[in-house]
Amino acid sequence: MGDAGQPTGSQLHLEKILVVPRERAFAAFVDAEQLRRWWGPTGFTVQGLQFDAVEGNEYRIAMQPPAGDVFHIRGTFRAVEPPQRLSYTFTYEEPDPDDQETLVTLTFESTDGGTRVVLDQGPFKTAARLGLHRDGWTETLERFERSLV
Repeated sequence: MGDAGQPTGSQLHLEKILVVPRERAFAAFVDAEQLRRWWGPTGFTVQGLQFDAVEGNEYRIAMQPPAGDVFHIRGTFRAVEPPQRLSYTFTYEEPDPDDQETLVTLTFESTDGGTRVVLDQGPFKTAARLGLHRDGWTETLERFERSLV
């Protein structure tokens, strides 16, 4: 067990290479109108969006899954450092008993011919919730990549 009773490995880490400059990738992640078009796993849509990426601002996203009820995620922007870093808290308004607030940090690194996006999120309370977010973010980053082409 780690600090505060967190299981070891309760952090999500994903990387994705994009064939666009990091300035474009970062802008697409913080611009509400662009985010509305690609946010969420496959089949999900954004039904409502309060998203102004400024340190200290709160955000709220209403998400509609392909089957089931609309749910909401919210949080506060902790760091907005264009074009290299974005960090915010992540909380479900309708939480599962195994949910807790996590911190999402995205880093945008220039590479030959594009950008490496590194996503870190955690800590997660259970391996199941970590897995759910891994699957959701993997699909979301694929949608993000397609939106940039």
